[in-house]
Amino acid sequence: MSSGGSLRELSMALASGAVTPSSAVEQAWQRMQATEPEIRAWAEIDAGGARFAARELERSTNTRGPLWGVPVGVKDLIDVQGLPTRCGSVLRGGEPAGSDADCVKLLRQAGAVVMGKTVTTEFGYFAPGPTRNPANRAHTPGGSSSGSAAAVAAGMVPLAIGTQTAGSLTRPASFCGVAGFVAPKGQFSMSGVTGLSPSLDSLGFLARTVTDLHLAWSALIGDGPASEHTVDGVSAHLLLWNGRGLGEVSADMATAVEQAVAAISHEGVHCEDWTDHDIVRRLADDHATIMAFEAARERSWELQQLNRLSVPLAELLATGATTPEADYVAALYRVADARWSVEAALEQFDAILGPAALGAAPAGIDATGTPVLSRPWQALGLPVITIPGLRDPAGMPLGLQLIGSPGREHRLFSIAERIEAALALL
Repeated sequence: MSSGGSLRELSMALASGAVTPSSAVEQAWQRMQATEPEIRAWAEIDAGGARFAARELERSTNTRGPLWGVPVGVKDLIDVQGLPTRCGSVLRGGEPAGSDADCVKLLRQAGAVVMGKTVTTEFGYFAPGPTRNPANRAHTPGGSSSGSAAAVAAGMVPLAIGTQTAGSLTRPASFCGVAGFVAPKGQFSMSGVTGLSPSLDSLGFLARTVTDLHLAWSALIGDGPASEHTVDGVSAHLLLWNGRGLGEVSADMATAVEQAVAAISHEGVHCEDWTDHDIVRRLADDHATIMAFEAARERSWELQQLNRLSVPLAELLATGATTPEADYVAALYRVADARWSVEAALEQFDAILGPAALGAAPAGIDATGTPVLSRPWQALGLPVITIPGLRDPAGMPLGLQLIGSPGREHRLFSIAERIEAALALL
């Protein structure tokens, strides 16, 4: 079993003894050597450290965790002991982190083996790194979790960890054709993660399939095997949001969403149209205000180095520095009010379904696309799953996003898995 396959299959092979942690690491390393020169998903590769960790797992008599021996990538905003956290910026040097971020500790406790650090845009904002989209090297992988999405899509690792402040994980998942999960705000500690906006920053994961994501999330949350919580054969009722009011969804994406809705209706998943487009538009605007204001304060040292920053990040920090505090506080209050309305809707429906991006990944790697369709849900801190399986006529991936309520993640995963299975039949 190659580490380039699904997380579920590799985990089963490791548990049965058909694959050892050392062989899983070597397979991942070989795949990285073959594809990394073109994809450039990695900011730092630690093959030696991964080999050592794999051997330690094999020697240990401790209980094996659910991710025992699984090679993983970690976004270069997240501290990994012994490796530098450069955050995609020239302002960060090569000093190694003195300890693991809390989320990396969880990965190691579950038995995962860190292969290295994946490329991020500068401090998680728009300035792109060198990473290319495995679906088409001439297209962006999205951002800011560019390297994590590309590493999974290229089969280098079956699981990678990322972050999201606007659309940093949902968009790359959609562009690269992989599954993504953004955890609800506060579910995982952000200690050891270089943030941009404390009210908005969230942790997330990327894997080949939604089933793989469910497995990884269950392993890290300590909630038992995902299979114990899967709900089969139960009808689901979704609100269908078409992205109206936040940008022009491409014709290909609109057609793909229509095809998906028709397909899932045969699987007991029924949709009703979302009609409150004003609240979504206001949430997106308030998200932008909150993000700029907090970024200027969270990155106050970098604010003094504007001439050394990328243009997008410098503009964000400059905007945030001049945003009146009254505007920021008002935005926070409006988001809190909107949360009541959206939560009330989610009491009547299982989740909200919509396009994960305006369309397929744009050509070129000098921009990462727009996060506009993710902003409202990130402002609310809701769990979001990106579901792969759709393609445009050129063969480029298109993703759906499924937005749910905190505390109902197992239900959200179960619905997403059913949607993914239905899309596989298209």
